[in-house]
Parts: sequence; C-alpha cells; structure tokens
Amino acid sequence: MSNLFIVNVEAAIYHEGKYLIIRRSEKEEHAGGLYSLVGGKVDFDDSSVSVLEETIKREVYEEIGIELSSDLEYVHSTTFRAGEVQVLDVVFLSRSFEGRPYIKSEDEIAEITWMTYDEVQDSIEIPPWTKKSVGMTEKLLGKIMN
Repeated sequence: MSNLFIVNVEAAIYHEGKYLIIRRSEKEEHAGGLYSLVGGKVDFDDSSVSVLEETIKREVYEEIGIELSSDLEYVHSTTFRAGEVQVLDVVFLSRSFEGRPYIKSEDEIAEITWMTYDEVQDSIEIPPWTKKSVGMTEKLLGKIMN
C-alpha cells in the first residue's frame, strides 16, 4: 500500500439552525446512496494558492449550484480508507452562500435536505462519520457564537 493520500474536502453548510445534508447518488463509486456533507476530491493545480478552499467552492457549485462565501472556517480533518486507497478528509464550515441549493449533478447527488444538529445525531440513516463532522461543526459554532 502506498503512503500517498487522496485529499477530499467537505462543506458543513449551516443556515438558520440547520445543516445541509446530501444523499449521494447510487451511481457514486464511494459511499453511493449514503448521507453526507457535500464535497469532493482535490485536483492537482500548480497555480492555486488556497487549493482546499477553492476545491470546496467548486465542488459545492458543481453539485448543488450555490456559491460559498470566502469566510470558510476549518472544522477538522480525518483519514479513512476507501478500499485500498487512503483518504485525507478536511471539513470546512460555511455560514454564508449565494443561491438556492438544488440537485445540479444527478450523477453525484440524489437528495438534498436541511437538518438540525439533533436530527442528524438521531437519524439512523446518517453514517457515524457524518454525525461526527456535524458534531465537530456544532462545537465550533458554539465557540464562535459565544
């Protein structure tokens, strides 16, 4: 196994007390049909200065048609395996965006829903890693708002 990682970014989009949660399309190779935050893989770009932030903005726009503002806040990072591939996942909080979310890429997104923190944590359909990311985001929001 290689020591190289695929880098993935996700947006914990928070608006009016709720988080934007997607259900991934069944067509998706990794985690098809599961609920998650919106995001995707980082592509190599030798001219980018803020590659993680630019990637999450691009992925969100491509998948659900909204433009995230520039005030993204780092939440946490984690690693996992997708088969034999190692993945580094970085989650950012976004509290400001333009547009209305919709399923722009049906090959990637099957459903968009807004859920409160408690609804996410209580749902039997939300995977533990998504619950953890929302939990970490909720902690950050508590610090920011106090």
